[in-house]
Amino acid sequence: MTTIQGSDIRKVVVACDAGMGSSVMLTSQLQRTLKPYGVTVEHAQVDRVPADADVVLCHSGLLSRARGNLPGKVVVGFQMFMGDPAFARLESAVKEGGPLAD
Repeated sequence: MTTIQGSDIRKVVVACDAGMGSSVMLTSQLQRTLKPYGVTVEHAQVDRVPADADVVLCHSGLLSRARGNLPGKVVVGFQMFMGDPAFARLESAVKEGGPLAD
């Protein structure tokens, strides 16, 4: 299990397989949510996540692939593109500066 302190999160990447649709909407939503905390949110294909990402979010169907591509990074899986508890966990960690684990 990999962990990062919320106070150390500066860049979140939403990783997907095709790069269209729901993951792009999720990226926009998280940009608005996390911007007040100085966190940038980007979108990337799961096989092309930038090395400077602090946290990677991806659908649970891509979780093992993402973790295999990103050893040592916090990779958080989610089930639903809107309203998933993983997003609240991320925001809470950033807001409070507490730990976020994958």
